[in-house]
Amino acid sequence: MTAWAFRRSPRGSLLGKVVAYAVLIFVSAFVLIPFLWMISSALKPEYQIFIFPPKWLPQPIMWENFHKALTHLPFLTYFKNTMTIVVWTIIANTLSNAIVAYGFARLRGPGKDVLFILALSTMMLPGVVTMIPTFALFNKLGWVNTLKPLIVPFFFANAPTIFLLRQFFLTIPGDLEEAAKIDGANVLRIFWSIFLPLSKPALATIIIFRFLDAWNDFMGPLIYLNDQRFYTLALGINFFRGEHQIQWNLLMAASVTVMLPCLLIFFVAQKYFIEGIQLTGMKG
Repeated sequence: MTAWAFRRSPRGSLLGKVVAYAVLIFVSAFVLIPFLWMISSALKPEYQIFIFPPKWLPQPIMWENFHKALTHLPFLTYFKNTMTIVVWTIIANTLSNAIVAYGFARLRGPGKDVLFILALSTMMLPGVVTMIPTFALFNKLGWVNTLKPLIVPFFFANAPTIFLLRQFFLTIPGDLEEAAKIDGANVLRIFWSIFLPLSKPALATIIIFRFLDAWNDFMGPLIYLNDQRFYTLALGINFFRGEHQIQWNLLMAASVTVMLPCLLIFFVAQKYFIEGIQLTGMKG
């Protein structure tokens, strides 16, 4: 039997599925082991974390670690600051990039392609190059030790998101746009009533990325925030690292708590996320 016939046979198809599932199970286990160890450590007494051989099941289970972790520091304040940044950056980032991407995808004008190439070229500029000039600018404006440096930049579009949305807008049939123009709709009405509702998968993808970036951002708050009243969750859990020791069980409990919203929003919006990635770049 030839190799082609074997692949086409039921036995070959079954073998391929077995191999594929085995690889997926191995990779999933490789990814999940650190997460499961973090959960295990969050429920352990501190002395059990580094014993050898390792113990996966805590004895006893210390549920109070989560209560201690969330009351040891003003986590409610950190949560409010983080949600303020997350909500505003999602709104600003989504609207600004959608408007710019719509212009590149559907509007006509001299030099549009050149401007689009210039916008994409900014992706080749590493963030560390602009870190010091950006800090100097915000310091001159008096925004250091406020949440403004973490929110205001997202009112301006960025190249990766522009590219993703532009490619998705190109998949929307032009007949819808022409019909709206015949009915008397202007550019803003077409954008708001046609393109945004039809772009939910791409917008959901952007929202997920922006939520994860803002929720997990550590470097930005570390650079711009000096007052504990403005600290975020990512910066706040760093306080479990003391000068002489680290409270590993409380640190792990706080980390698990901070990670849960990221997992929740991904599983809730994964349908739109997958559609947004699949359809981007397909011209319909």
